[in-house]
Amino acid sequence: MTPLRLLWLHVKLGAINELQYRANLALQLLQSAIGLATSLLGLGIVFSKTDTLAGWRPAELLAIVGVYFIVGGMTQLVVQPSLSRFMEDVRLGTLDFTLTKPVDAQFLASIRQVEIWKGIDVLLGIATLGVALVRLGTQTRPVQAVAFAVALLAGTTIVYSFLLILATISFWFVRVQNIFNIFQSMYEAGRWPIGIYPPWLRAALTFVVPVGFAITVPTEGLVGRLTWPTLLGAVALAVALPLLARRFWSIGVRHYSGASA
Repeated sequence: MTPLRLLWLHVKLGAINELQYRANLALQLLQSAIGLATSLLGLGIVFSKTDTLAGWRPAELLAIVGVYFIVGGMTQLVVQPSLSRFMEDVRLGTLDFTLTKPVDAQFLASIRQVEIWKGIDVLLGIATLGVALVRLGTQTRPVQAVAFAVALLAGTTIVYSFLLILATISFWFVRVQNIFNIFQSMYEAGRWPIGIYPPWLRAALTFVVPVGFAITVPTEGLVGRLTWPTLLGAVALAVALPLLARRFWSIGVRHYSGASA
C-alpha cells in the first residue's frame, strides 16, 4: 500500500470514529472561534494605539494569524494525536503492533490518529489568510506566493521533525506525555512575529522551538519581507532536521524493549 493510500485510509477511519461523537464538532467550532476571536481582539487592541507593530501593518499581522491557524491545525489534525498515541504505545509496551506492520514504522506512527475536526482550524486559517490577501491587494506578487509556499512547506516539515524528536524521547523517558503541552505553550507565541520579542526569546523561538520557521518566515515570504538567505536557511533546515529525526528514531527503536520484555 502506498503512503498516500495509507494516509487516506487513516483519514477515513478517523472520520468514521469522530462522526460517532458529533458533539465534538460543536465543541471544536466553539474552541476555534474563541481562539480566532482572541487573536483578532489582540490585533484590534494593538492597532487602536498604533499604526504598525515593529514595522508590521494590520493586514500583514492578520496574515500571520492565518498561517498560525493553518500550521497549528495541520499538526493537530494528524501529527500531534498520532505521536501522542505512539508515546502511549511505548509506555504500555504495545508499539510492537506498529513495528511489525509491513510499512515504514515511523510513517505509520505519524499518521495513525486523525482528528478530523481539527481541520476547522485549517479552514479558519485559510479564510483569515484570504481576508489578509484581499487587504494587501496588489502588493502580493507571484514570486512572493512561491516564496510563501516553499517556506510554509519547509516550516511544516521542520515542525513535524521537531515533534518527532520530542516524541522519540519516550523510548528513554516513558512518562513524557506533557511534552506536547509545553510545545503548544511555546507555539502560542507564534500569533505574533518573532521580531517583536527580546533577542533571547527570538532565538529560542527560532532555533530551540522552531515556531519562527513555521509561522513568521512563511508570512514574511507572502508580504515581501523574506530575504533569500532566510528562505535558503529554512529549506536547508527542512532537509537536515528530518534526517536527524530519522536517525534519532532509529536509535530509539533499538532501545525499545517491547511488550514481551
